[in-house]
Amino acid sequence: MPLNLELIGKKTEPTPFTYNQDSVILYALGVGAGVDELDFVYEKNLKVLPTFAVIPILPSMGPLMKNSGINMPAVLHGEQKIILHAAIPDAGTLYSVGEWESVYDKGDKGAVLNFGFQTYDQEDRLVFENKIVIVDRSAGNFGGDRGPKGEKIDPPEGKQADFSVTYAISKDQAALYRLSGDKNPLHVDPEFAKKGKLPAPILHGLCTYGHAGRAILHSVCDGEPSKLKSFAARFMNVVFPGETITVDGWKRETGGVVIQVKAGDGRLILGNALAELA
Repeated sequence: MPLNLELIGKKTEPTPFTYNQDSVILYALGVGAGVDELDFVYEKNLKVLPTFAVIPILPSMGPLMKNSGINMPAVLHGEQKIILHAAIPDAGTLYSVGEWESVYDKGDKGAVLNFGFQTYDQEDRLVFENKIVIVDRSAGNFGGDRGPKGEKIDPPEGKQADFSVTYAISKDQAALYRLSGDKNPLHVDPEFAKKGKLPAPILHGLCTYGHAGRAILHSVCDGEPSKLKSFAARFMNVVFPGETITVDGWKRETGGVVIQVKAGDGRLILGNALAELA
């Protein structure tokens, strides 16, 4: 089934997501927070991690993908960006509007699809946005535009990172993170993982993204979510529960912080990543 290009530019109806403080705490635990980050795991003076923004859009993805022709078994999550406009409430109902913004033809490498989500509170105020890039490896060669070259974001050559944070990923981390809404069996079922030619279940890419968000928050934002404006990253490799990851950050003279996440064996996990500060 070819991609249904007629859906490009069309927005979904607002899709509600209702949650409470337990949802916020469960997400924080799912991305590795603990009692040493009490404001994020305890309802007294509860703060919301900025990367929680990836969760309320989950129910709006189904309507956006419906009848799109996207071949889900051939899909890779390529990039993720959150843009924060206001403090995320610690409970309530948010409404997300999704749009398939563009698609680029990369030939034998597949098709690159760009999606945008805007999320509003009950007073119709824009709280945050998500920009998502996925690759449908089966959908290239449809005669479309190859698209522009993306910005290359690398650490300054020869400069030591301004901060470096190492996290030990629990072997149970993916089993906990999936309770925030991503129930893909690839992250918990060994037999399913083997069907995907993987030796074991892998950590959710957005769980790694959440760990990186925590490192940024505590290293350059003084633990205050309001100080993070945006965070964009490209998914380069997988993480297996039980591994160690290190988040490094370099402050740019032009603003923002270049981010890299590597596994303990040196594999680049998140790259081409930039955090912008408010």
